[in-house]
Amino acid sequence: MKAVILAAGEGTRMRPLTATRPKVMLPVAGKPIIEHIMLAARGAGISDFVLVVGYKEDTVRNYFGDGSGWNINIEYARQEKQMGTADAVACARGLAGNRFFVLNGDIIIGTEDIRAMASMDADVVLAAKEVSNPKDFGVLEISDGKILRIIEKPENPPGNLVNAGVYLFTGKIFDAIADTPLSGRGEYEITTSLQLLLDRGASSGCHVLRDTWVDIGRPWDLIDANELMLSHYNVEVYGEVEPFATLKGTVSVGEGTIIRNGAYIVGPVIIGKNCDIGPNCYIRAGTSIGDDVRVGNAVEIKNSIIMSRTHIGHLAYVGDSVIGENCNFGAGTKVANLRHDGRTIRVMVRGEPVDSGRRKLGTIMGDDVHTGINSMLNVGSTVECGSHIAPGELVSGNRRKI
Repeated sequence: MKAVILAAGEGTRMRPLTATRPKVMLPVAGKPIIEHIMLAARGAGISDFVLVVGYKEDTVRNYFGDGSGWNINIEYARQEKQMGTADAVACARGLAGNRFFVLNGDIIIGTEDIRAMASMDADVVLAAKEVSNPKDFGVLEISDGKILRIIEKPENPPGNLVNAGVYLFTGKIFDAIADTPLSGRGEYEITTSLQLLLDRGASSGCHVLRDTWVDIGRPWDLIDANELMLSHYNVEVYGEVEPFATLKGTVSVGEGTIIRNGAYIVGPVIIGKNCDIGPNCYIRAGTSIGDDVRVGNAVEIKNSIIMSRTHIGHLAYVGDSVIGENCNFGAGTKVANLRHDGRTIRVMVRGEPVDSGRRKLGTIMGDDVHTGINSMLNVGSTVECGSHIAPGELVSGNRRKI
């Protein structure tokens, strides 16, 4: 059995992070989102994958190649224009086989659930998840374990069981896709194809997820996913830890990294390869640091993702944030992560303010951003790639490149 992973989209709601990479390649706990999916599937016995790529596809191809580094086989299908999930699945026709998984590339799922679905015998098997906010998802209507219909983002949901973005199909799905009309937003939706298949009498089954499931739709979801996935790591220290540095809890340190004296690190934390950490810095739980990162003297980082080749200069604070690659923080740069009135923080997403639902949220920063000394970033701020923030400047809302 093969797994088809949909990895062609940009993920415009994840901007500015996806300005330079596809959404599926955003890092969570030191690995791209899509790598977590593939490792979970491999753990369930799947070794053959078809990656449907499109937007900035070279990022995916260059990272995974033919899959041999992961002891798997990878083939690629190209979606020329992103025309929806059904169109993406159709691109894998001829590669997928007659019974195959389809997984959205922006979810994280556990191995045991994939294994459980693989054992079910039906034309369509759908993963479902109980959520508290079903209006934001496709809600499932089920009777005697069989799927009757999927209602997309209903105002009055019939229940709280939603489509989790993991499917097990037979080749019958391709005929349904061929008959799928354009949706109101001008795309071919796999849920519409699935409904056509059900209406034609296809057998179906539903598996309610019991293990890990994270739907990464907006930038702050990366922070939640990162925190969750870090909880699965073990202590692995391959770099150098000087004698007066302190590592507490689950802390992983990559090859070539040095943790200098006075650094105080409380896990779960993962630090990549060839990093220079400290001296006298404080890295708090829930933090993931990429490769070739410099964290200077008297820096504090809390519950954040710091991507590769970023330098955070001395006397800086970063909390509950996602920081892109190749950024440079001037001395004394501070990120605010808590509103004084305690209310949840709103973030600009595709030009509209969206409530993150989080009381603590710092900044979402694209690649190649430079801050000056004593620069300040307010709660929920977004900073576009290549921006330069002046010494002493306060950034609020969406900072565009100047």
